[in-house]
Amino acid sequence: MSEDSSISEETNTPTTSVSQDTSTAETTAITTSAFNIHPETPSSSSSFNTHLAIQSLSSILTTVSPSLLSQDQDPAFYLLHNPDISSQVSSLLRLPDSGAGDNNLCRWFYDTFQSSEPQLQLVVLRFLPVIAGLYLSRVALKKPLAGFEAVLLAIYAHETTSRAGQAVTVNVPDLSYPSIYHESRRPAKDNDAADLNLAVISPSLEPHGTVRSTRRARIVGVALELYYSKISLMPVGSKIDFCEFCKVWSGQEGHELQDDEDNVEFQDNQGNADKESVITEGRIALPWELLQPVSRILGHCLLGPTRDEELIGSASAACRSLYSRSLHDINPHAILATRSLLRLSKMALDPKNNVDHTEIPMSDVISL
Repeated sequence: MSEDSSISEETNTPTTSVSQDTSTAETTAITTSAFNIHPETPSSSSSFNTHLAIQSLSSILTTVSPSLLSQDQDPAFYLLHNPDISSQVSSLLRLPDSGAGDNNLCRWFYDTFQSSEPQLQLVVLRFLPVIAGLYLSRVALKKPLAGFEAVLLAIYAHETTSRAGQAVTVNVPDLSYPSIYHESRRPAKDNDAADLNLAVISPSLEPHGTVRSTRRARIVGVALELYYSKISLMPVGSKIDFCEFCKVWSGQEGHELQDDEDNVEFQDNQGNADKESVITEGRIALPWELLQPVSRILGHCLLGPTRDEELIGSASAACRSLYSRSLHDINPHAILATRSLLRLSKMALDPKNNVDHTEIPMSDVISL
């Protein structure tokens, strides 16, 4: 696959040049200086940037409540959770030419995220499932996507700076050594300390100013990792959008497996022609660097504190589609992850598991 579009990104300069996909030679400059105005009073910087972002967004959307700027509640919180604004923004993003470099909404997303205001960055992340979903689905169509790429690169650059070039790791305990929770058959020796078993959750990041075919999955995956780190603050509608795009990415929509996973492998091994995947529009490659954050987000949607039936149902359907796709691709990592998600989805939908185990049962019997 040939290399795709390039985006020249300079986070410390007021102007960012965004080039289109390789299918076109058109280059469009996205100028960020229009909204990068900083007030002289540091204490009012956050409020100033928030009101400025709302004013800019009001010129893009058809209707925005006039009382938004004057209301007592946090305007950024209003932008994050207001269903009317979310509906308008999602509709504009789904237009055929929404990802172009001269798109005003993409410019607003880029400028808003570059403002470095945490609350405004949450607003941008709220729409990341739609941005990433449309971007990955349209890459094969050779459409101009420089606007989407600018937003994704801004998020990737933010994470690169935040991590300071370090990988995200977790220490996996060595169960061959005894602990306060278990015993071990291995005899303990003096000064015999367990070695650290570090598992890499996310490798170290390298700065990228362009999106190429070889690094596209990594850039989008890092953006989804940031989304996952803030997922507890995201509204349910954003998570449902993500689940819907997972089904589109799998290319198995309408051909997903049934709920009875015990018979899944048997049916798939029969070579039934009806089970063959149909390459539909939106189907993408699913490397592990992209599928790993996808699995973590779906796991939260299934078992997170928000027990929303529509969200759990949508996440379960996404798991079935991804599992069917992983069986078709014969991808061991993907099969293990998605099958585990299927089992979690069954647990989440089983009424027997809707029990609060932290609640102390009331009983007259004392157990010794």
